Amino acid sequence: MTHRYNIAVIGAGMAGISAATALIRAGHSVKLFDKSRGSGGRMNSKRTEVGDLDMGAQYFTARDSRFRHELKTWLDNGWVAEWAPALYAYDQNGLRSAADDQQRFVGAPRMTGLTRQLLQGLDFASQTRISHLVQHEDKHWLLVDEQQHQHGPFDRVIVATPAPQAVALLEQSPHLAHAAAQVQMQPGWALAVAFSDPLPTPVEACFVRAGALDWISRNSSKPGRTGQDSWVLQSTPEWASDHLQLDAQEITRELLAAFAEVIGCSLPEPLFTHAHRWLYARPADACNWGALAAPEKDLYVCGDWCMGGRVENAWLSGQQAANTLMEKR
Repeated sequence: MTHRYNIAVIGAGMAGISAATALIRAGHSVKLFDKSRGSGGRMNSKRTEVGDLDMGAQYFTARDSRFRHELKTWLDNGWVAEWAPALYAYDQNGLRSAADDQQRFVGAPRMTGLTRQLLQGLDFASQTRISHLVQHEDKHWLLVDEQQHQHGPFDRVIVATPAPQAVALLEQSPHLAHAAAQVQMQPGWALAVAFSDPLPTPVEACFVRAGALDWISRNSSKPGRTGQDSWVLQSTPEWASDHLQLDAQEITRELLAAFAEVIGCSLPEPLFTHAHRWLYARPADACNWGALAAPEKDLYVCGDWCMGGRVENAWLSGQQAANTLMEKR
């Protein structure tokens, strides 16, 4: 390597961590920033008295050979485990078994367990919301946070946030900002619920194709999870759009009613509930950009939304952004 660059990555989800890791392996200096206290983005888990609850991405698959190679390392290290739930589907015709041969993987002992491990040794500034970027005449970048503190200078910047949040950070590259602004992100409600005794149902995961729900997961059936019989219910984007402003109590009531209908049994009083609103749960349409770049500005963009969603695509997008950055001399 002829040049060692000082690079900022904004966003510590899978895409940002993937890009940062690739750049560090190549010998560059990288600092990660994220507005949240932790890491993982939508690979989010909540630690509670009833166990660790995966509130965002429920599992991931591995199809690309590069990602499968990386996955093997994660499996060998115990950061990831395979999850083979009793899988069902529900639609207007009712509930039925939907077993398939798809391998599904989860972070261990929670979804954020993977990104926490990948962050080890990285320079990471959490709870730092970057509000805008400033490029000086010498082409170096300064990052300005919402407290008006400046970070940098940096030779290169990678923006790895959801598309709507990326737009403001890309204003100095109008074509990148325009591309990000075209991406529509759909919302979603997630409800975690736990019961004192296991519910009398064989369902451990269910694709729902009727009503308010889109997905049901018996969270406690995942490898490494401990605690009570816990579930995560995720709404459809359409239902979430129509109920964005409902309070947590009403969301809980409606999604529990939909849950009971799907599994066909009455529910006891929950031991625990927690509702979380995702404003940017998933991209509405599939894009095949891989990653975006303005090399003349030393500005790059990645995220699952650049490739149509999914954890694997977030990782691949981060790799592409890092490789594109390093191709410029």
